[in-house]
Amino acid sequence: MHSPAVSGSLRNRLVLTLIGGAVVLALLFFFAVRNFAVQVAQQGQDNILEASVTSMLDAAAIRGGEVELDLPYSAFSMLSTPADDRVFYAILRDGEFQSGYEDLTFTESLPDKRPTFESSQLRGEAVRQISASRTLVGADKRTEIQIVLAQTQDALSETLDRISRNAALLGVGFFALAAVLSFWASSATIGQLGRLATSVTRRGPQDLSPFKQPVPQEMAPLVTSLNSLMGRLDHSLSQSEDFIAEAAHRVRTPLATVRSYAEATLQRVDKEENREAMRSMVKAIDESSRAAGQLLDHAMITFRADHLVPEAIDLVDLVHDLVLRLTPVAEMKDLSLSLQGDPSVPYSGDPILIQNAVRNLIDNAMKYGPAESSIEITVSALPGPRITICDHGPGFLSHEIETLTTRFQRGANSKDTIGSGLGLTIAQDVATAHGGRIDLSNQPKGGACVTLSL
Repeated sequence: MHSPAVSGSLRNRLVLTLIGGAVVLALLFFFAVRNFAVQVAQQGQDNILEASVTSMLDAAAIRGGEVELDLPYSAFSMLSTPADDRVFYAILRDGEFQSGYEDLTFTESLPDKRPTFESSQLRGEAVRQISASRTLVGADKRTEIQIVLAQTQDALSETLDRISRNAALLGVGFFALAAVLSFWASSATIGQLGRLATSVTRRGPQDLSPFKQPVPQEMAPLVTSLNSLMGRLDHSLSQSEDFIAEAAHRVRTPLATVRSYAEATLQRVDKEENREAMRSMVKAIDESSRAAGQLLDHAMITFRADHLVPEAIDLVDLVHDLVLRLTPVAEMKDLSLSLQGDPSVPYSGDPILIQNAVRNLIDNAMKYGPAESSIEITVSALPGPRITICDHGPGFLSHEIETLTTRFQRGANSKDTIGSGLGLTIAQDVATAHGGRIDLSNQPKGGACVTLSL
């Protein structure tokens, strides 16, 4: 394993970056102090509101069988503020409005009969209100007095604004100092990391050779680990490519041979029950062959998507070549393939992945399209590169559209059709690898449409 060369130390330079931690602590302190100030100011206003509403309730009494409530002047004077905040109140008796502002609503007290506080909007202004009640008991009468008291928060807002402005000025000063230090520290310490990142970025997806450029002493373990990882990746990718090729040969070839024998045997069998058994065997072989092929396609797509190498292609030419190859298969099923759309759609992507995705979508359309019908394939450039395949089959069930791109997920109307549930998954993975998506929909007159957007 290649050992990276050592060219110096970053330790002294990295110490300076701790100043950034001090800036973070200063910001945290600023917000903590401001939040504490808000809580203290709000608690102060709540205490005054509670004292005021308590003095009002204390003034309520039953005299001569009648409820009397004379609002004391002190209940309102204690609510005066430098900003001349407005005060609203509402008095209710046994839930019925008696006096004050009718648009104030009473909030039920807490289980322990403590007053209830809440912030709300009243007549276009933010207010803090308290709801409190007291039960009055007379000789032959029992009644509940409920009072809602609200006060605007102009004075509170002015105080908090003043605190915020002063704190913001200090914060800006700290931020400016931290920014200057951060730029200087990053330019002095991250230069080597930047050069390493540039070296990695410039490499092609197949370049897994070790790094040989000199690096600082502290970065030597990192580069050594990267070189070790590159070596393991190179070995693993080589094994994956060999496995995919070998699996394709060892799975598809025997299945094709067995199918040919089964078809030949079917021609020589006379009894109908035996012929039916052979037909079931051929169908099972077809399902196994298709599943194996799509599993290998999915593995290949997963591999290539992780190592995407975009090429300049024309989507119209790519789809046109695919249509020419699939036309004989479509004609055997009494189907026709129709290519339409823009004359040319340039794109930069992986042609093998895109062609595989489109082939799976066309294959799905041919499976579900009825005989003597057409499959329309549209390639367009606007609003973005996209390929749409529509058939005239049964279409998608609306409640299944969101789940059909899941691996091995098939629709309820596909029970009698050979398939593995991977076709839409393959198309989805290809679209995702190219920063796009697939959309499933139904045609107004019947049939399914799948749009591959890139």
